[in-house]
Amino acid sequence: MTNLFSKIEKILKKPRPLIIILGPTASGKTALSLQLAKKYNCEIISADSRQIYKYMNISTDKLPRSAMAGIRHHLIDFVEPDQIYTAAEWKRDAISAVDEIYKRNRIPIIVGGTGLYINSIIYDYKIPQIPPQSAFRRRLEKLAKKYNTPYIYKKLQKIDPLAAKKILPNNLRYIIRALEINKFGKSHKLDKKGKHRQNTLLIGIKWPREKLYERIDKRIDEQIKRGLLREAKRLLKKYNPTLPSMTAIGCKEILPYLKGEKSLNETIQRLKYNTHNYCRRQIAWFKRIKNIIWLTPEEWDKIYTRTIL
Repeated sequence: MTNLFSKIEKILKKPRPLIIILGPTASGKTALSLQLAKKYNCEIISADSRQIYKYMNISTDKLPRSAMAGIRHHLIDFVEPDQIYTAAEWKRDAISAVDEIYKRNRIPIIVGGTGLYINSIIYDYKIPQIPPQSAFRRRLEKLAKKYNTPYIYKKLQKIDPLAAKKILPNNLRYIIRALEINKFGKSHKLDKKGKHRQNTLLIGIKWPREKLYERIDKRIDEQIKRGLLREAKRLLKKYNPTLPSMTAIGCKEILPYLKGEKSLNETIQRLKYNTHNYCRRQIAWFKRIKNIIWLTPEEWDKIYTRTIL
């Protein structure tokens, strides 16, 4: 524990320091970020591709303003669910937020589980700014549903093998985006790396897999009690279910229930199963990032529950 604090304090003495708290869903990133922000006079920038959307408070487990402990948060709850918002736009807005935080003589903490967002900052990705092509995406999604995701992945391997090596074979969203950029951008998806960002400290919480699944399942049960079904019903009534926001975990699983095609128990089990799968993809992504300080659950608990900071 002392080692973590000494590393943070060492980074803070350097020019333009940045703390990044990353890891899979339900691992305790938010709780850790709040404690560190209070101790080190920080502001928080969300790196969550779902919490950007308005009105999706329960499904994205968005931190309510009353729980922010007076700490300023950025890039949360500012995009309409029917608005397209790309990783390139997030990188632009995150860098702008970082610069503004420095002007206030505070320290930025980037917190989230969206690997592409985090990598775009760590490695200064030059992300192609190709607008999403809805019809193209729908066609590939139908093919994936009919033949499975590896079938689409093989297409990417043929067209852009370098990009395919950097994308997990079961990550349909990223596979489709790579094919989209190749087709409409007339260039490869491979995000070009710039200079590795200096004076950056990466922190994560490493739970045993089964314990992390238990945390996920408990959170989903609580979301159901808090009104997840009502929230999803309102959203799916107003917005097209094929929108990226509506196909995120927490909405897409509930549509069959609202249509009377699945029972509540089946819906909850599917939601848990899909979240477990998402968690595994996140873990695989972050394994490829070097120099992460992984806290044990016991170390995290000391910070979170005993408020020793």
